[in-house]
Amino acid sequence: MKKKGLVKKMGNFISFINTFLSYVLQLAVIAALSGIAMFIGIKQRKRKNGQ
Repeated sequence: MKKKGLVKKMGNFISFINTFLSYVLQLAVIAALSGIAMFIGIKQRKRKNGQ
């Protein structure tokens, strides 16, 4: 009986870690895209001001 409870708790823990890492990956992708967009925007603004 105790083994089934431990397996269920471990399954819940693995599910939690999986979900957590999924959100961390989403955050990293969004942050990277935002950084690239800011870099491109600043570069274009400097080019426009230079004309």
